Amino acid sequence: MILHPAILALLLGSLLISLMMLYAGWYGARILNAWDLRSGSELQLELEKRTYLISTLVSYALAFELISLFLFIFTADRLHPLFTGAMCAAGTLNANGYGYPLLLLKMANFLLAGVWLMVNHVDNRGHDYPLIRIKYTMLLAIAPLSLYEIYYLYRYFSGLHADVITSCCGSLFSLERPGIAGDLASLPSTPMLIVFYTVIAATLFSGAYYYREGRGGYLFSALGCAAFVTGIASIVSFISLYIYELPTHHCPFDILQKEYGYIGYPLYASLFGAGVAALSVGVLTPFRTRGSMAQIIPAFTRRLTAIALILYLLFTLIASCEIVFSSFRMGA
Repeated sequence: MILHPAILALLLGSLLISLMMLYAGWYGARILNAWDLRSGSELQLELEKRTYLISTLVSYALAFELISLFLFIFTADRLHPLFTGAMCAAGTLNANGYGYPLLLLKMANFLLAGVWLMVNHVDNRGHDYPLIRIKYTMLLAIAPLSLYEIYYLYRYFSGLHADVITSCCGSLFSLERPGIAGDLASLPSTPMLIVFYTVIAATLFSGAYYYREGRGGYLFSALGCAAFVTGIASIVSFISLYIYELPTHHCPFDILQKEYGYIGYPLYASLFGAGVAALSVGVLTPFRTRGSMAQIIPAFTRRLTAIALILYLLFTLIASCEIVFSSFRMGA
């Protein structure tokens, strides 16, 4: 099974990412230790040249990291017919003990990769390398996670065997199931619907205020992160019910299938994109007055805010259309 083309692509891509992150992390440690922009030494000149190469390599690596999350979920979904009891990616991920930890790790790496790309973009526009230490400190934190990811990825795919009997999504995301999946499924649908629209509305209002006035960046970022978490919980708690038109089917993976118009992909893409943009605003805001960043970060975080607002609106519109036009009604 490990010779499946999509699996090989994921493993090879993750291996290349890990190698590039190790290389970048080693130079990142040197930069953090020896960087001195006031110095004209040969070492400083070498580090300044090297940082452009590292930034380019890491940018490509983390761009693939963003794509690989969706490729991983797509692959897990396509493999489900090989396992007895699996009806979608939920069963495939449950085929051994590495599936769901790997998914959570890839989600975390997606957010970190997106934020790093935003920080790197801003830093490259400054003439005085104002975020160089912040950027490489983040890089040193991401590098070990990329190593964990290739390890979990190999253990997960190498541990998949067709004779394994796994659980279906109806069992995994049921009200009686202990753990995170069961907790999300057991969240009361009507209160969660109210919480979802309240958090989204607060995020949109705070984002609009920040975009217009240039104040309240931390509040918008915090609400944007809360909207991201609420969005994921809402998909399991009640949005999925309207898509499937079933009162007990809470699976967050079946919505990625053809039978439901692949509606899950734009839902998740808009939600994760908005989460990265909102989180990046909070990460960049403390440096808005540092050196050349005073002319760059305020305008850039406003653009990020606009992107986050558009993506959250898109996510809410898709979810709302499914709710409004579904024949399913809560309590019916």
